[in-house]
Amino acid sequence: MLPSVPPPRYAVAGRGRPENMKEVAAILKSQGTGRDSCVKVLQEIQAVFGYLPAAALRYVTAHSQITSRQIHGVATFYDRFRFTPVGKHIIRTCHGTACHVNGAKHIGHAAEKALGIAQHETTPDGFFTLESVACLGCCSLAPVMTIDDTVYGRLQPRELGKVFKDYVRKAPAKA
Repeated sequence: MLPSVPPPRYAVAGRGRPENMKEVAAILKSQGTGRDSCVKVLQEIQAVFGYLPAAALRYVTAHSQITSRQIHGVATFYDRFRFTPVGKHIIRTCHGTACHVNGAKHIGHAAEKALGIAQHETTPDGFFTLESVACLGCCSLAPVMTIDDTVYGRLQPRELGKVFKDYVRKAPAKA
């Protein structure tokens, strides 16, 4: 039931390695091995690795009462959990009501075109991951997107290429 995920094509700075299960063992020790610990265990694993590596999830099912069916159910229910590595920087395009009315669909398409990827994909160089989200809470700036914690509001589709190029040029180091 757990997905078969190929190893990441790039290293994510500051992230643990799925081959080393010491971190996962420590998470189980601190969060518990009961079925009621599933969400916290998954959150901690993702905090260490940046996603939910299949090897780590197999370790959890082998060393706890948490089943692969439970992991899959929880991890697919909550959209914050990931089964694949993400880019160094996360771009979130808002599709809430205010953004929708003000052209969010066009912003999403322009972002896909500028980056050469679809929603929930990562650029081949591992720099950006593009996500569509229900709301960013910046309705007065609609349509809006974020790159990591930087908010870009009142966007026009034609501006995105420049926004991405400028961000790459000035990219903050992300631990």
